[in-house]
Parts: sequence; structure tokens; C-alpha cells
Amino acid sequence: MNPGPYVPPMPSSPPPAPPDPLRATAVALLNLSGLGLGYLLLRRRVPAAVCLAATVVLLLVALPAAADGVPAAALVAYAVLLLSAAVHGWFAGLRTRLVWPGQRPVALVLGVVLLAVPVGGALWYDSARKEAVERALLGRLDRADRQVGAAGRQDFATAESGYRDALAVYRDLAVHHAGSRAAAQVPDRLKTYYSTVAEAYSHRDYCSAVAPLAYLRTVPDSMPKDQLGTLAHWPDDRLATSLYECGADGLATGDTGWVTRFGDLLSTFPDSGQAAKVVPAVDAAEKKAAKAVSGSDPCTAVERLHTLNTQITRLSNGTDAAADGLTAVAGRAGRSGDAGEYECGVKQYRDGDFEQAQQTMRQFVTDNPHHRNAGRARKIAIGAEVAQTLPAAGKKLPTTGSGGGISVTVKNDSPDDITVLYTGPVTGSFTLKACGSCKAYSFADSLISGWEPCSDSGKHYPQRTISLPPGTTYFVHKPKHDSTATPGSDTAGLRYGYVYTECAYTTRTPGSAY
Repeated sequence: MNPGPYVPPMPSSPPPAPPDPLRATAVALLNLSGLGLGYLLLRRRVPAAVCLAATVVLLLVALPAAADGVPAAALVAYAVLLLSAAVHGWFAGLRTRLVWPGQRPVALVLGVVLLAVPVGGALWYDSARKEAVERALLGRLDRADRQVGAAGRQDFATAESGYRDALAVYRDLAVHHAGSRAAAQVPDRLKTYYSTVAEAYSHRDYCSAVAPLAYLRTVPDSMPKDQLGTLAHWPDDRLATSLYECGADGLATGDTGWVTRFGDLLSTFPDSGQAAKVVPAVDAAEKKAAKAVSGSDPCTAVERLHTLNTQITRLSNGTDAAADGLTAVAGRAGRSGDAGEYECGVKQYRDGDFEQAQQTMRQFVTDNPHHRNAGRARKIAIGAEVAQTLPAAGKKLPTTGSGGGISVTVKNDSPDDITVLYTGPVTGSFTLKACGSCKAYSFADSLISGWEPCSDSGKHYPQRTISLPPGTTYFVHKPKHDSTATPGSDTAGLRYGYVYTECAYTTRTPGSAY
């Protein structure tokens, strides 16, 4: 039996195709589309599914487009995957026939065309991301605007930090995002910013406007000038006006802050029209206070003049602008205050404030020794001192009268020098030397029957005789040197035809003198 013809067995898989670089390139390009199409044409479904899954994951991470974009790690991982798929696909397609299309050039063209998918997607995503960035920047701008609006409803001290935070946002948008739609709106927002910060000025609340306007003058230090335009000098005139108006109001009401306001005005805007009004305003205040010395409350006017003298001097020393004019006004305020002390002392005397009247009149004489009222001021000071011991002595204001027809002799039966003060129809004082042979009497001496001071004919008592007119004269005699002793006093009704003697003596009773 003859065997039939030999038939070789069928291979388990098609024989490998001859190497074809063109086909390999087509597969690589198709894999670069991110859809795994090169693997599908090679019947390799698992790698194709991996490529497609990676693309889907990337889309889930990237969409919707955010201002921050896709995380760099995700992009690097995806790029590595695509390149790996392209390289692997090239080697796999080198000896493996394609399922479709049959013609290699068609596959190559298809691969090139499908490259538009990742490229177009990247371009679209970049545009979407840029739009997301714009929206994020506009959101920052809107939040800054709302922060300015909220700060505008607070006092400046509380709101300042909010204003600074908003300004930092405007600056960042203008400097670091110059081409954005948000940056294009910054100049208009700055106009609103300035008007909101300076809202107190628009309400004529000048004192409250000073701090925010001074703050606005610092804005050009951080904000580009091309963003500010005319706003760079917008606060200047308003701040000068606020400093003057606030200072003038404080000058009128007695608020000591006016010195600082006028000082800042003269140093910051020395050539401004507002600065030119400072000296006239201070001059008017001095004249008003000087006129008030003749009014119903001279003491307050005198205090005001002395305060003005101190304040104006401090202001003139703190600035070169208008220093000469201010110095002249300060000097006049001092002189007016010194002269006004007389009227103040008279008012205090008539009001029964004898201790204060004495101090005021003594100060007046010290400040104005040659003033036409200096002589009477000395008399009033004496009368005020007497009235502190004998209040009835203060019913009438002492005059400059002197002398009279009634002799009164005052003797000193005391081991101390004494000062004798008297007031009534005439007022005066003198000092008696100590009696060298006299002593301070004890309380027991005063109990001896018939005992009288100044009665020892063997002693030479220091004495002085004065002439007084008739009427009631009030005497006070006290140790000349500092002493805690109570001054001795006497009220004498003087009449013609009598000779009067006053005797001063001391006892050892602590704290008293007679």
C-alpha cells in the first residue's frame, strides 16, 4: 500500500509578517493618541484597555479645568505611559500584521490625524485652565472689593488691617497678573478704595479723616504709579484741609491735640494755603482769650492765655514754617496772661477765695512789678491774707489809700520777729524785730490775775506807730519765719480822740501765737 502525499500540519498561529517599519510607525502614532488604537489594530486588547483607562483617569483628574491645572505628577505619569505605549507598539507592529486597514499608508495617515486628539485636547484644556485662572482672579478681586466695603462700615483704626489686605490683593493682581481681566479693573477699584477710605472727609469729619488720609499717602509706596494715576496725589490737599480744620476746631475748644495737627500741617505742607492760615487762627484765639480777661470769668481766660503761650511756643519750636509769627503770638499770650492775673485775683477775692487770691496777686506782682496795678495788687494780697484769719476783713476790696489821723502803736512782746498785717480803710504790713528779753508765755501765765502782755515797764519792746483813719481795721500778726503757729488777730474799731495799742506775744501752747 502506497502512502498518500505528505501534507504538513497547519501552524497554530499565522507566521510572523516580515519586518515593516512603516507599519510599526503607524502603530506607535496610533498609540500616541491615548486611545490605544495601535494595540487594537494588533489585536492586543489588554494594552489597549490600559491606555484607554489611563486617558479616562487623566480626564477625570483634569476636568473640569481648574486654575491650578493638572498635578504635575499625573502629567508625567501619563506622558511616560504614552511614550511607553508608542515604543512598545512600534516594536509590536514591526512583525505583526494589522487587522485594519489593510494598507499601511492609510494606518500611518490615520495615526497622524489622530494625534490631533491629544494635541487638540491639550490646547482646549490650556484655554479652559486660563479661563479658570481668570475666574479665580476675578473672584479674588470681588472678595477684596467686599473686604473694602466691610471696612468702610468700621472706624479706621479697626478697618486698617482690612484695607491693607485688600490693597495687597490689588497690587498682586496688577503686578503678577498684569494681563488678566481682573488686573484691568484694578484702577477703577482703586478709585472706589480711595473714596471709601477717605469717607470721613466727605462727611466733613476732619479729625477722623486725618489718619485714613495719611494712610492713603503711603499707598504709592507699594502700588505701581501707572495703576494710581492722579490718585497718587489725591489725598494731599484733603489731608492739609483736614489737619487745618481739625486743628482749628481743637484750638477753639481747648483740645490740646491742635498743636499736633498744626505741627503736622506746617511740616508736611509748609507751602499750602492751609498752612498759611495757621498763624492768623492762633492769633485770633489769643486775642479772644485776652478779651475774655475783662469778662465774667477772667481766671479761666488767664489760664487759657498761659496754656496758649506754652502750646504756641511748643508749636513754633517744632517747625521752621511760620516760626517768627508764632513766636510773636506766644509772647503776646504770655504777657496778656500775666497782666490778666490782676483781674483774676480781684474776682477770686470778691468770691471769697482769699487763699487763691493771695497767691494770684503775689504772682501778678512777680510777673509785672512795674504794672500800674502792681501797688494795689500788693494791698489786695495783704487783705486776702488777713481775711483768711478774719473773714469779715474780706467784705471790701482793699484800696491804695494810706495814712489817717488816729495813732495805733503795735508792740512785740515775743522772742520772734513778727509780721503785722492790717486792712480796713487802709491796708499795709510791716515787720517788728524780736524782743530780746521776752519769752513765750505759758498757759499758766495767762491765768494770773491782772496779767497783761507788753506791760513790763522795764522792757524795751520793739514797736511801731502807724496812722489810720477811723473805722474798723483788722489786724493779724504772725511769726516772720516759717511756723506752724496760728496767727494772732484783732479787730479794732478806731475813733478819733483815742490812742490805741496792739500787742503781739506768743505762748508755749503748741501751734498758737497771740
